[in-house]
Amino acid sequence: MTTARPTLDRNLALEVVRVTEAAALACARLMGRGDRHGADEAAVVAMRRSFDGLAIRGTVVIGEGERDEAPMLYIGEKVGAGAETDPEVDIAVDPLEGTNLCALGLPNAIAVVAIADKGNLLHAPDCYMDKIAVGPDAKGVIDLDKSPTDNLKAIAASKGVYVEDLTAVILDRERHHKLIAEVRKAGARVKLISDGDVSAAIAACIPLTGVDVLFGSGGAPEGVLAAAALRSTGGDFQGRLIYKNDGERDRARKMGITELDRKWSLLDLAKGDVMFAATGVTTGDMLKGVRYFKGGAHTQSIVMRSKSGTIRTIEAEHHFDRKPNYGW
Repeated sequence: MTTARPTLDRNLALEVVRVTEAAALACARLMGRGDRHGADEAAVVAMRRSFDGLAIRGTVVIGEGERDEAPMLYIGEKVGAGAETDPEVDIAVDPLEGTNLCALGLPNAIAVVAIADKGNLLHAPDCYMDKIAVGPDAKGVIDLDKSPTDNLKAIAASKGVYVEDLTAVILDRERHHKLIAEVRKAGARVKLISDGDVSAAIAACIPLTGVDVLFGSGGAPEGVLAAAALRSTGGDFQGRLIYKNDGERDRARKMGITELDRKWSLLDLAKGDVMFAATGVTTGDMLKGVRYFKGGAHTQSIVMRSKSGTIRTIEAEHHFDRKPNYGW
């Protein structure tokens, strides 16, 4: 007689947000102080400690790097305090998405975690990924193999607007100069960002942000995190890995990727029951940042679950004399 493997509990999403809150509270102390490494370390330490309070058997599949590169939250690290009856899960983390944003006091720095049943998150190598992300009203019409102009026309038609009404978010990088020029020539508005394409991808799914599409290349691990979030919002995402050299191709193979030039769909990157949580570090398009008061702080978080499609915004008031010390 075989026993079924425990799967994700529906209440786990509300537990995961405590992990992102802890990371945000820790690193927000260093907001605007110019210390990107210190801010990232504070977030990592707080997030790792808070995982010890979750009843899961987790494996980090998207993290801070290989074991010899990162002291904690490294790829393959086991986290959680789960027993044999608790679920085995894949975990993707970015304790501080936008380290430069936090260090410089700029908008849209967030702490992020995604969780899925074991084997359901792509083990993406630390290389670049060409990406396109849209909200629910343009789902199914994007194609990474088509030009940005053709994609903009398809998105506009799906939304029932003109291309000139669309806003595309693109990372402000030299490698994107040609892309930016084409999007402008097509007539769409362009919003350039210095960092933080996970929050930008999610913003494409939230009407009040005014963002319609994310174009361009960014980190592949961040692509998996974005896909996990878009699974719950009803948005759409496509990505393709970009390799600088043969070493990056070899690393992808070692992580189990056999189709190196594959166009990855939303469900390729994050399948099954996926949970996503993010807490604002600095105030941005999607979330308010950490706001301190005497003896405590306010946070704003978003919690999503793909199975139910539930999206919760959580406003929390933290009193430090009553909470565990996660590093803040």
